[in-house]
Amino acid sequence: MKFQKTGYHGLYFPELGISLDGYHPKAEQTFVSHAHADHMPRNRATRACATKATLELLKLRGYKGSETVLDFSEKLELPKCTVTLYPAGHILGSAMIYVESDAGSLLYTGDYRTPPSPATEGFESPTSADFLITEATFGLPIYKWKSYEELTKEIQNFALETLQAGETPIFLAYNLGKAQEIMHLLAPLRHPVMIHGAGYKLCSVYDAHGIDLGNYSAYDRGTCEGKILIAPSSALSSGFASNVKKTKVAYCSGWAANESRRTQLTVDKLIPISDHLDFFELIDFCKKLNPGKVYITHTPNPAVVQHYLEQENINSAYLEMEAEPED
Repeated sequence: MKFQKTGYHGLYFPELGISLDGYHPKAEQTFVSHAHADHMPRNRATRACATKATLELLKLRGYKGSETVLDFSEKLELPKCTVTLYPAGHILGSAMIYVESDAGSLLYTGDYRTPPSPATEGFESPTSADFLITEATFGLPIYKWKSYEELTKEIQNFALETLQAGETPIFLAYNLGKAQEIMHLLAPLRHPVMIHGAGYKLCSVYDAHGIDLGNYSAYDRGTCEGKILIAPSSALSSGFASNVKKTKVAYCSGWAANESRRTQLTVDKLIPISDHLDFFELIDFCKKLNPGKVYITHTPNPAVVQHYLEQENINSAYLEMEAEPED
């Protein structure tokens, strides 16, 4: 199955006439796995096929092209291949893209999380694939996530203890996906939450798709004290909540597993909650799918992942792709 990198991030399959997460002028159809910036086609007028939630989020982020909605598990028959989307568990609407053709079957994961984020449609995958193109963002054995039960308690306890001490809790999280995940985990507290404006405009899509985000409103500098605040880490350098005298800050990311982030960001707590799967989940997923070949993208050291896959007799190669930080 021949493919080539195209543009900033995407892949183009010339024999099939399709692009995945990228624009190519000869592509008859472009499939978009999810609405994070590094997976959006650079040409915002591209004809995009994606889930309904992804297309709704794309439009709020500037996408202006034509749309084809493809539901999860629905097969789209094209002249040279059949495409099916599977829920990826990464952010709302995120999908893994399964392509079947005479050249074999391919699963392109985009970004994915198993077990899935509770603020998504869940996770499901085909039982086999000849080829697998997978991200390995946290592809080192130092990355092993806690259960969502543990993470939920950690997040809720940080908020409650900070509020009880008369301070304002601030959670640093990406505006799309991670922010709404944190809000969903805090929702049972029913305490007022204020989210950064760029993230607030995206919350309506989560509401429309039945994800409980709790008692929230857009960030207001004048009334934010005593609320639970959520913003990207970049917002702090722009004066976010700088008028509030007593705050405590929690950094929420898979990268919070690195203790160095505490001093780099000057935060009070590191909460390693990721919308990507950890190293051990990655290796386990590859073993279950048992593809003929794995292409690894977005990883700090591909040789590590390849070493562990080799021990499982799984052939692999590194496919270098650029990534744009969402924050």
